[in-house]
Amino acid sequence: MRVLIGRGMLAAAAIACLTLGSAPLAKAQWCSNDSLTGKYGQTISGQILPGPGVVLPQNGVAMTDFDGNGKFTQVDFVVINGVPQSTGFQSETGTYHVNADCTGTATINYSDGSVIDLALVIVHKGAEFRTVVQSLSLGGHPVAANIGSNGVRVHDE
Repeated sequence: MRVLIGRGMLAAAAIACLTLGSAPLAKAQWCSNDSLTGKYGQTISGQILPGPGVVLPQNGVAMTDFDGNGKFTQVDFVVINGVPQSTGFQSETGTYHVNADCTGTATINYSDGSVIDLALVIVHKGAEFRTVVQSLSLGGHPVAANIGSNGVRVHDE
């Protein structure tokens, strides 16, 4: 009888270990640069803080095309303090990196030398992403900003 109980307990313990051991793998998120592939429409909102006591609201839209390999192109239209920043959509290029935990970074490069560094997270299995500005440099000068965006894939591919 002891042998049967010992073997039964050993089998139960082995099954429990396998079940518990695989639980973290089932919950882990596996993202990479190719989690962002294709076109995403974005809304952009927040504030630019160019000096003490100065808060300029910003809103915009963008269409970003991720290549799945760490590069993207983008067009955007931005309004700051009620004033459009261009007469039409402006073009930018950039790079991005996605970590296995679905967090990452991106850098937007403007033709005038301005640069925006972003922190990002991927949600809904790559169908959407969220960003927040880490740093903003306009014409080589750092500017404080409190700006974020939400992006949604245009077509589920």
